[in-house]
Amino acid sequence: MNLTTKYEPQSSENKWYSLWMSKGFFHSEPDEREPYTIVIPPPNVTGVLHMGHMLNNTIQDVLIRRARMLGKNACWVPGTDHASIATEAKVVAMLKERGINKSDLTREEFLKYAWEWKEKYGGIILEQLKKLGASCDWDRTRFTMEDDLSDSVIDTFIHLYEKGLIYRGVRMINWDPSGKTAVSDEEVIRKEVQQKLYYINYQVEGTSDFLTVATTRPETIMADAAICVNPLDERFSALKGKSVIIPLINRKIPIIEDSYVDMEFGTGCLKVTPAHDLNDYEIGMRHNLPVIDILNDDGTLNEKAEILVGEDRSIARKKIAKLLEESGNLSKIEDYKSQVGFSERTDAVIEPRLSMQWFCKMDDLVKPALDDVLNGEIKLIPEKFINTYKHWMENVRDWNISRQLWWGQRIPAWYLPDGSFVVAKTAEQALEKALLKNPDLKLADLRQEDDVLDTWFSSGLWPITVFDGLKDPNNKDINYYYPTNDLVTAPEILFFWVARMIMFGHEFRGKKPFNNVYLTGIVRDKLGRKMSKSLGNSPDPIGLIEEYGADGVRVGMLLCSPAGNDLMFDASYIEQGRNFANKIWNAFRLVKGWEVDNNLSNTNQTAILWFKNRFNEALKEIEENFNNYRLSEALMATYKLVWDDFCAWYLEMVKPAYQQPIDAETHAQTVEFFESILKLLHPFMPFITEELWHNDLFKTRGENDFCIVASYPVSAEFENEILNQGKAVKAIISEIRNLRNKQQISPKTTLDLFIKPHSENLFAIWENVIKQLGNLNELTITNNLPNGIGFFVGKDEFLVPLEIEIDKAAELEKLNDELVYYQGFLKSVNAKLNNEKFVQNAKASIIENERNKKADAESKIALIEQSIKALNL
Repeated sequence: MNLTTKYEPQSSENKWYSLWMSKGFFHSEPDEREPYTIVIPPPNVTGVLHMGHMLNNTIQDVLIRRARMLGKNACWVPGTDHASIATEAKVVAMLKERGINKSDLTREEFLKYAWEWKEKYGGIILEQLKKLGASCDWDRTRFTMEDDLSDSVIDTFIHLYEKGLIYRGVRMINWDPSGKTAVSDEEVIRKEVQQKLYYINYQVEGTSDFLTVATTRPETIMADAAICVNPLDERFSALKGKSVIIPLINRKIPIIEDSYVDMEFGTGCLKVTPAHDLNDYEIGMRHNLPVIDILNDDGTLNEKAEILVGEDRSIARKKIAKLLEESGNLSKIEDYKSQVGFSERTDAVIEPRLSMQWFCKMDDLVKPALDDVLNGEIKLIPEKFINTYKHWMENVRDWNISRQLWWGQRIPAWYLPDGSFVVAKTAEQALEKALLKNPDLKLADLRQEDDVLDTWFSSGLWPITVFDGLKDPNNKDINYYYPTNDLVTAPEILFFWVARMIMFGHEFRGKKPFNNVYLTGIVRDKLGRKMSKSLGNSPDPIGLIEEYGADGVRVGMLLCSPAGNDLMFDASYIEQGRNFANKIWNAFRLVKGWEVDNNLSNTNQTAILWFKNRFNEALKEIEENFNNYRLSEALMATYKLVWDDFCAWYLEMVKPAYQQPIDAETHAQTVEFFESILKLLHPFMPFITEELWHNDLFKTRGENDFCIVASYPVSAEFENEILNQGKAVKAIISEIRNLRNKQQISPKTTLDLFIKPHSENLFAIWENVIKQLGNLNELTITNNLPNGIGFFVGKDEFLVPLEIEIDKAAELEKLNDELVYYQGFLKSVNAKLNNEKFVQNAKASIIENERNKKADAESKIALIEQSIKALNL
């Protein structure tokens, strides 16, 4: 392999991904090994890779690659979601470009176009995930609307209906006028919006008096059924039993009393519009008020509005305000901020609407799903989301599962001519049930429900249906892979999706669907804004991969993304990831370039022993981080081990002098270390590690000897003594380098170092390392230090002789500043230790810590005073 001066990811990524695929390394079949299973949160078929996907799937790939290397049977199931609302909108837009209206098509014709669109665009995001390095079992790719999965969804509906958990009824629902469908409460995004508060005068019937009502929605006055006041509000006690006239349309409505009305808001009068507000609807139910729906499906005014028929609600608002002003019924307008619901899918303002819909009762389904999280059977990571989950689950309403769309699983209900219905899987089975009600019926007399099921209904079955667990409940895959291990997803779909998977897992398998839920943060820009196309603040993930390499992107994303906390994205993180890849590459080139001399003896035993122990210490920390799902911390520990300990210290300790050979033992041990490092890095950086794994620096690789399936390093015991020595030596070298910088002494200039040791053993073992890294002539152990510039490391005292040309005035000024600082520090420590109250009440460990601070300060003061004295001679 020709090692270029820089790592070139473009030349290796496609090569290794293709080889992994051809070798079948991603594929899993049940066997005797422990399974490790992840099901992908299926991205929408409308989607392309965005930064959230990048983070989510990088985390999943790190987990799955590590599990594979640990010898587990790793299975990562990919797939896509049919995304009813979003996909139908895309297809409608495509048809519009072709001059075709959906309303001119039959359902079958429309679905033909929808499948055409899905086949063309639906797989884009999965192909993009391959660029990231996602090692999914592509042979197991599923789609939520493929035949087998759709069959399972229909069977689920029938099962829940026959169990009494699904019913049909008229309820106030959230209506999306853009998607022309109902959406669930969880699909409504509340946003604070700057609005206008319109004060409208309603004439009291038979008088010249007016009641003034404040509303943000003047366009709905034509749907008013009453004006409501609080029964305790004495301002309106004389109006009890009277009526008012609705402006512009002159319809009479009653004045009613209800304690719901806030006497402090607006004028204390509330216009009650039962068809267009949930709270108004409930007031209307209590007072038997009529329900007047003045809006069409698309948010335009219908004939019941009497005026401005066909106008969009937002335009009608402005026109109604003008008409009210002209008629003298508009008292005033104020600016007003309030929360408004928007459709999560189309961003249209939600319209509360009374509608006949299908609902799923939640009470029975919720209990085991709540218990699993509260008793720790399923762990939410981080745990801060448990209370949020608990609150939602304890206050959940029945789930509106019907959507007024064509793309999706059609509800298996069949209407009879008399308006009743039967639930069955096929028309023929429906007829059999219908004949029990009316023996004269024919198949042509039945009409299937037009609505489809909420997409979350089908994706709620995902961990079961990807393994055909409903179609064939006892098959080997579902028995082996279920429950899955880890789910990685975003907190915003904790209730949309996660809770429903747990509910369905208990309902159909009698057990949880996964053990752990890792909730990622939201990827935001440097200003803290959520990334979006409209803001133009989201970089193109594929562009980032092309510029920085997949490994660089993966490292950059993970370095700043602790679980559950938002990631403030900055391209500098990705650049840091690329630089890390280049650091590894150049370290490899260094080792590769060493010439080996078998006749040389090994003088690097101490450095080798130190790094072996340091590796094991880091490995333990990395494993603890993985076990606690601290992936960002696991990567940072790996990063420091490789960049700092291996590249900056170990390789510098053992590398031979310029153009000189290295002994065979040190070389072999260094190559072994490098191989272990590649294994440790592989889950995070799969491409560069595989590229280097096959270099001839290592032993000849067998046909299937790939880094992706190499055994993950096994942790071993480590000795703290050698590690503490290593820390001390690093501190000594750092002090020498600092001294050179301050005194402007070239790194090439050799120095002499005198040491007054606390432990001579350290310097006997580490002498070669200290001399090499410090570029020292002599290292002299003595109890009588000469004059010079000194420093302490621990309890050991070091001095460099004063023959060096230095700026005495500057050095004295610096030393005197340090002396003042440490004298002040010692004074504050002594004040604590001389305080009887503190000594009596503080923990022993705290007192001991203060005493250590005192001893340390006294040692530093003594050294500084000695250095000042030497400079003054």
